[in-house]
Amino acid sequence: MPASLTGRQPEVTAAQIVEELVPPPHFSAERFDTYLPDPTQPTQAAAVSALRAFAERIARPVTRRSLFRRAAPPEGRAGIYLDGGFGVGKTHLLASLWHAAPAPKRFGTFVEYTNLVGALGFRAAVEALSTARLVCIDEFELDDPGDTVLMSTLLGELVSAGVCLAASSNTLPDRLGEGRFAADDFLREIQGLSAHFDVLRVDGDDYRHRGLAAAPQPSTDAQVRAAVETVPGAALDDFTGLVAHLGAVHPSRYGPLVDGVTALGLTGVRPLADQAQALRVVVLVDRLYDRDVPVVASGVPLDQVFSPEMLRGGYRKKYFRAVSRLVSLARDGHAMVG
Repeated sequence: MPASLTGRQPEVTAAQIVEELVPPPHFSAERFDTYLPDPTQPTQAAAVSALRAFAERIARPVTRRSLFRRAAPPEGRAGIYLDGGFGVGKTHLLASLWHAAPAPKRFGTFVEYTNLVGALGFRAAVEALSTARLVCIDEFELDDPGDTVLMSTLLGELVSAGVCLAASSNTLPDRLGEGRFAADDFLREIQGLSAHFDVLRVDGDDYRHRGLAAAPQPSTDAQVRAAVETVPGAALDDFTGLVAHLGAVHPSRYGPLVDGVTALGLTGVRPLADQAQALRVVVLVDRLYDRDVPVVASGVPLDQVFSPEMLRGGYRKKYFRAVSRLVSLARDGHAMVG
């Protein structure tokens, strides 16, 4: 009988959160040489060249101002910011930069860094990250004013300590927060954030769906159960129950929640009406995608989990990214259905 994610209550220490700031398994083997630029999109090859040069710059010796602080990075801005649509390879490029840069270095999503601050406290988080030569921030986005002030202050501290930064996002840095809150009220903070970065545009189509069919049709409940029962390490959950369980688990623990799961079966998938629930599902999808966990599901098609209103709202970029990743995992899971 497959296990259930709702039966798991993972515990994560602050030290584990710091040590796990590395590229996810899905990108552990990626390098600049494994990134295949689309010849019709010159910005992709240009981004590879710029990031290679940035890695060389990070590798140069730095002069420490004290035992705990380094001088600011050499020439140029402290950070590079990859701006582009879904599935153009931004995370691949960011992970490649991380692999090319010298240690110590950290890699995490925006949410993982805010979780780190929540777990350690602001000052301790700054101290933990300030020892790094490079801090990579994937899926950079501002969802509320608190995030704006927090990240502006955090990145300012890291730059002052001589840390190089690299970030990826679907939103230009000077337009972060747009459509989510009164971003104009925090314009100084947002401009301060954007001042740390040189922007690299990465154009292209979503590689996850190039030349592929639409999202697979849902399976029946019986097909879902039969599929996961044949896979050692698979989990089987009712969608409504799993969504409720996510509300009782901190998002920083969603990675450990799915660690070791080889496939996920979901029955009764339905459209989500609650935004808080939907945002938690976005984080879960990211953690499943990080670990290449195939998904087989019954109910509505997985590209209909987020309502049309959500896909038009301020968090639409998060939802579109999650749909792109969820459909990719569903294609992998479709092969499990006999």
